[in-house]
Amino acid sequence: MAQVEIRMPKLGESVMEATITSWLIEEGGVIEADDALVEIATDKVDSEVPAPESGKLIKRLFNEGDTVKIGEVFALLETEGEGSGAPDAAPSAEPVTQKEEVKAAPVPALAAAAVEGNGDIPSRSESGRFYSPLVRTIAQTEGIALSELEKIQGSGLEGRLTKEDLMSYLANKGSEPKAAQASTPAPTATVSNSAASAKPAGTIPEAKLPAVSVSGEDEIVEMDRMRKMIAANMVLSKHTSPHVTSFVEADVTNLVRWREANKNAFQQKYGEKLTFTPMILEAVVQAIKEFPGINASVDGDRIIYKKRINVGMAAALPSGNLIVPVIKQADQMNLLGLTKAVNDLSARARINKLKPDEIADGTYTVSNVGTFGNVMGTPIISQPQVAVLAVGAIRKKPAVIETPEGDLIGIRQMMFLSHSYDHRVVDGALGGSFVKRVADLLEAFDPNRII
Repeated sequence: MAQVEIRMPKLGESVMEATITSWLIEEGGVIEADDALVEIATDKVDSEVPAPESGKLIKRLFNEGDTVKIGEVFALLETEGEGSGAPDAAPSAEPVTQKEEVKAAPVPALAAAAVEGNGDIPSRSESGRFYSPLVRTIAQTEGIALSELEKIQGSGLEGRLTKEDLMSYLANKGSEPKAAQASTPAPTATVSNSAASAKPAGTIPEAKLPAVSVSGEDEIVEMDRMRKMIAANMVLSKHTSPHVTSFVEADVTNLVRWREANKNAFQQKYGEKLTFTPMILEAVVQAIKEFPGINASVDGDRIIYKKRINVGMAAALPSGNLIVPVIKQADQMNLLGLTKAVNDLSARARINKLKPDEIADGTYTVSNVGTFGNVMGTPIISQPQVAVLAVGAIRKKPAVIETPEGDLIGIRQMMFLSHSYDHRVVDGALGGSFVKRVADLLEAFDPNRII
């Protein structure tokens, strides 16, 4: 018999840990290679971890709800054959020892100015509390000092402060803490000044949310995990980026006619259903190439212009939640490649089979609000991107048609494009010119294009 360590696999470039949501095999249970062993959740997506080999699960080193770092051993499997590097010590003692070592490890003293002001917040404070990179980034953006973070109650493992805890604290934060900072005694005046300077002068204190009235006829439903993440991300985006939205109406008659004439032949030739989405994405990618300032992100006071064009496409799930799978290097794909990517990601999104890496590293996002019959919308930016495009429903409308013989009134297929952008780094000239270029490309679609 051999003992195999099962480690948390790499789940994407930006994913450093995962939470065990459900064990699918009991201790002592037999499992085949590649069968699902455990369900996990990250900040990005839910997925399953399969067994690397066939055997018997002899030890679960973590419980449901525990957070496991990438590469950390979380289960032991007994298999046929020779040993494969199983630990000599009792398996149940290893995770406990590791956790005790973390708690007991001495933490280097930090200068008060670095901790309390705008300096980097440490990943682990002197109290031993861990702060993830995302939590530290949000805290620094919002001007929250370590001393204030330490007072926020955490709902994570061992009282850990999660992104949801911090966003909830920010949403309900009233003016009292700021007033308290203003009245801090003289010995800590330096701390107060640095904390206050983290936000622009003249910032209006956030008002407390009014109490919600509940009657016996109301139904109270707890948000599921994905809805909580969506809520936190939307609040974070609005806190971070001053949104501006530009609107353009496009005549997509040629595009609609071409699809109607070729969709059956396209499916017969390539085995893929042709929708409007990849056709629109093709125009978006071309416009990004011409306006690379849209394909960017913000890191503090730096703008990072992305070389790769990874386009996210917002997709509604049967549960009513929203997920944004990403088409990586979309600028390297033709219409067929985009169609295959759109169909594959959409289908797997609906059955919760996306991998964490497939919803990460987007550089620009497109949302099709026309799916629900909406003609336009004001989409919210997916941080840390700087822009997002919403495409509305295509409707037949009377429109002016310019011809060499004069202007005519005709029935045309029209669609609104709504472009929201981060006004910190994208001005109206760039944001408006970009969406106008997308409209121009759609209007100029070649009706004689060969599939």
